[in-house]
Amino acid sequence: MLNRLRPFFARLLRPVGETLARTPITPNMITAAGTVGVAIGALWLFPTGHLFAGTLVCWGFAMFDMLDGLLARMKGTTGSWGAFLDSTLDRIGDGAVFSGLAIYLARDHQPVLACVALYCLVAGGLVSYARARAEGIGVRADVGVAERSERLVVVLVAAGLTGLGVPFVLAIGLWAVALGSTVTFGQRVWVVRKAVGPGSGEPGAERERERS
Repeated sequence: MLNRLRPFFARLLRPVGETLARTPITPNMITAAGTVGVAIGALWLFPTGHLFAGTLVCWGFAMFDMLDGLLARMKGTTGSWGAFLDSTLDRIGDGAVFSGLAIYLARDHQPVLACVALYCLVAGGLVSYARARAEGIGVRADVGVAERSERLVVVLVAAGLTGLGVPFVLAIGLWAVALGSTVTFGQRVWVVRKAVGPGSGEPGAERERERS
C-alpha cells in the first residue's frame, strides 16, 4: 500500500540524490549509514524512554532506504550486490527498532507488551523469509496486508505518539503489527502452497529442505 507513495518521496529526495551523485559517496555507503543510524536511534533512545526523539532519528535514517536506490539509479550502479546488501541490512534496522522497544517496555514493567514487540520482530523476519524462500523456488509471494514499510510506519508512529504522551497507542500499534505480520505470513505461505501444491516432488527439494 505504501509503495504507492514511493514516487512522491523519490521526487522529494531527487535534489539530494543529484547532489550526492556528484560526490564519491556510493549507494552502499548510504545503505550502511542508514542502518547504523536507525540502530543507534532505536537501541540508545528507545530503551532510555526517549521515544519521540528515537522516532525522529529512526524515521530520518529510514529515508536512506529510498535514497540509496535513487542514487544507484543516478550513478548507474544498480545490481544484485546492492539489492542483497539493502535487504539484509533492513533486517538489522527492523531488529533494532523492535528490540529497542522491547527493552523499553520491559524496563517500564510491561512484560506482555515487551513480548509482543519481540513477536513482531520474529514475525517480521518470517514474512521476509517466506518471500525470499518463495522466490528461490520460482514463486512470487509479495502479497500481504503488512509489508515491511507498513510495519515500520505503524510502529514508529505509535512510538512517536507515545513519546508525546498519547496513551495506549503503542500497545495498539504493536498488536496491530503482530496481527498484520501473522496474516501476511499466512498469505504468503498460502500463495506458495497453491503455486506448487503439496508433495510436488521437485528434484532436489529434499536436499534444499535439509540445508535451510
